[in-house]
Amino acid sequence: MVALDLLGRRSALRVLWELREGAPMTFRALQQAAETNPSLLNTRLGELRAVGLIAHLGEGYLLTPAGQELLLALGPLAAWATQWDPEGQQHRPSPRPQ
Repeated sequence: MVALDLLGRRSALRVLWELREGAPMTFRALQQAAETNPSLLNTRLGELRAVGLIAHLGEGYLLTPAGQELLLALGPLAAWATQWDPEGQQHRPSPRPQ
């Protein structure tokens, strides 16, 4: 599935998440918020723009209506993740017995 392939790439969801408030963000602000390097961020921004999830205006990057719909669709997953990990602990499967 193309959408899951794109969203599974490093920092793709993080970029969308950082744009969730609706205010445009500059490249530098996104780089700092997403905690990623400029090369990777530039690649992800290009990919997300190419599929119409984000746009770049003079003030910076922001979600398109399709990007906003995607975040709404991911809302139940975010709610589940909060219930599953309410204290921000990372749950990992128990190691298999050898």
